[in-house]
Amino acid sequence: MWEINLELKEYIEQNILPLYEAHDAAHGPEHVRTVLENSFDLLDGLDVDQNMVYTVAAYHDVGVRVSRERHEEISGQWLWEDRELERWFTPEQRRTMREAVEDHRASRQEPPRNVYGRIVSEADRDLDPERVVRRMVEYSLAHRPQFTEEEHIERIIDHVRDKYSETGYLHLWLPCPRNEKGLATLREWLRTGELERRCRKYL
Repeated sequence: MWEINLELKEYIEQNILPLYEAHDAAHGPEHVRTVLENSFDLLDGLDVDQNMVYTVAAYHDVGVRVSRERHEEISGQWLWEDRELERWFTPEQRRTMREAVEDHRASRQEPPRNVYGRIVSEADRDLDPERVVRRMVEYSLAHRPQFTEEEHIERIIDHVRDKYSETGYLHLWLPCPRNEKGLATLREWLRTGELERRCRKYL
């Protein structure tokens, strides 16, 4: 059961989560809700502040509206500069949360600097294979509208290979059977050609 300060939750629900409505479908409201849920699924055995876990997950992608390439840096800055958060967190806690948000990018090769970064990074992976493919299709359609169906598929397969294959750049920073199973499935789809069929389902 989530144990979140009700005033903090109300502030974030009213002022931060609505920002995701302006994002592309792959980084929209459904995504941030999924990352919130995934974050709390990872807490067994971890000695953490649930208010900080909730806040990091809520802010992790707000910067997408400004820059996809620099979104983690911008999101961290957004969290740090939000003076409303001073009502609930010390400067040290806010600095820790900023670092966690800055460190969540999937292509990062070094471990996140703190446990909150590892939690949101793992939660953001969300390696449900079907959802991964759907989000990739949504992103490609939104950002490459000029592409043909075949070009979308080629781009997605290349991205899956670069990110999720045995030689890909993705790292899992916490034990998470769901993500480990999903990663194995994506690798199988890549090997067998099933990935192409799954892409066509959403195009």
